[in-house]
Amino acid sequence: MEKKLTREHIQSFYTWLKTEEKSKNTIEKYIRDVSAFIKYLGNVSVTKDKVIEYKTKLIDEEYAVRSINSMLASLNSLFTFLGWHDLKVKSIKLQNQIYCSEEKELTKAEYLRLVNTAKQNGNKRLNLLIQTICATGIRVSELRYITLEAVRRGTAVVSLKGKTRPVLIICELQKKLLRYATEQQITSGAIFITRNGKPMSRINIWKEMKNLCKEAGVNPCKVFPHNLRHLFARTFYGIEKDIAKLADVLGHSSINTTRIYIVTTGDEHRKKLESMRLII
Repeated sequence: MEKKLTREHIQSFYTWLKTEEKSKNTIEKYIRDVSAFIKYLGNVSVTKDKVIEYKTKLIDEEYAVRSINSMLASLNSLFTFLGWHDLKVKSIKLQNQIYCSEEKELTKAEYLRLVNTAKQNGNKRLNLLIQTICATGIRVSELRYITLEAVRRGTAVVSLKGKTRPVLIICELQKKLLRYATEQQITSGAIFITRNGKPMSRINIWKEMKNLCKEAGVNPCKVFPHNLRHLFARTFYGIEKDIAKLADVLGHSSINTTRIYIVTTGDEHRKKLESMRLII
């Protein structure tokens, strides 16, 4: 039987993802990935060979393996929903990464330069926002849970991806946020808001952080909200050495995900190898 993807299929898939309580960002990503595949197909029917051909195309275009696997997962999810199980393809096997590139890792010194530059520029909101993400390890999409009520309690309750977890707000950060809320006349709700009183968007946060780079002397490639979460993870693990506890703090379902956050740089890995002194 010929299988053709239609707008009705995508709309039904979108509705199903919502009933599955997928997050807004997850749904948008799935639909974006599926739409890219449909554009590639044109008016051609879907076959297993076509899906494999698309997978090969992504590899040839040198997409990152994790990105390819993520896109294939979106397609497989669609095929599962439609009952087209014979079209599902395998992901690319990826060996666990043992170290990361120095060009991508945000160091603590660079983080401090970003915070201080925001302060010098009189941008208190950005200054505190960066500190809040880095001191709690939350995702940028979870910032809306940092409310005045949560700050007063010293704990934010984050509900995302079908899971709920408490996020502790340390005393020093708590004081800074309460002082900021008083200055900005915030009486309830989210702390990090726009002039119109709406929670800041991911795009606005990303842009504001990028604008700090040149003055702070930090490579823009390193500066984005999720890298602050990685810095939190590495710092936490450096103290605790407990990956299971870190996974709980970050809200990860799998420790394998957490492992990605705590890989050392190539330079650190090299130093450890050299310290073994096995060359005579």
